[in-house]
Amino acid sequence: MKIKVMLAEDQNLVRQGICNLLELSDNIEVVGQVVDGSEVVDGIERYRPDVLLLDIRMPKMTGIEALHAMNENAVMVPSIILTTFDDHQLVLEGLEAGARGFLLKDVSLESLVNAIEKVHQGETLVQPVITERILKGLSSLVTGQDEPEQVEALSVKEIEVLRLMAGGYSNREIARAIHKSEGTVKNQVSSILDKLVVRDRTQAVLRAINLGLL
Repeated sequence: MKIKVMLAEDQNLVRQGICNLLELSDNIEVVGQVVDGSEVVDGIERYRPDVLLLDIRMPKMTGIEALHAMNENAVMVPSIILTTFDDHQLVLEGLEAGARGFLLKDVSLESLVNAIEKVHQGETLVQPVITERILKGLSSLVTGQDEPEQVEALSVKEIEVLRLMAGGYSNREIARAIHKSEGTVKNQVSSILDKLVVRDRTQAVLRAINLGLL
């Protein structure tokens, strides 16, 4: 069955361009479009998408505010935020609000389809180029915040896996990089999440950065 996608984007050309791209895929169907974050909750209830593509900057309600509204209305759908190079602070806010992936708006069809498929399968995807921007900009964002609570120490191997997670690698890609089975990597990722007391991979990366582990 095709993955049903809803797109929230206020710019007509961008919205049409993404839809035209996705029409070239045999695995994905765009079931609905909205032009502002304020329409996202109603759109999800109407179109029942499997994955939401969400512009981070919209005039009435931003993508971040739409994520919060989704949480408040208990209509969460795996969401990929579409962003630009200058949005690293908003990327962090989106991760905290529950976004499962981030892509630059000039993404290729192959990367877009791959991201939708991964997020639909329960994975988290942040393009390495965006992760790099986050790492460079995070120090100024966390200044003045409370000291993080103590967490259980990570092993050397877990730190290695965590660094690959920060680069946007999937479990399969990490397994290939460290020459371990995908099952072993999955267990290591679960251990990392437990030790850092977080719910998903993106939160783990953010927590690790805040703790000075990356």
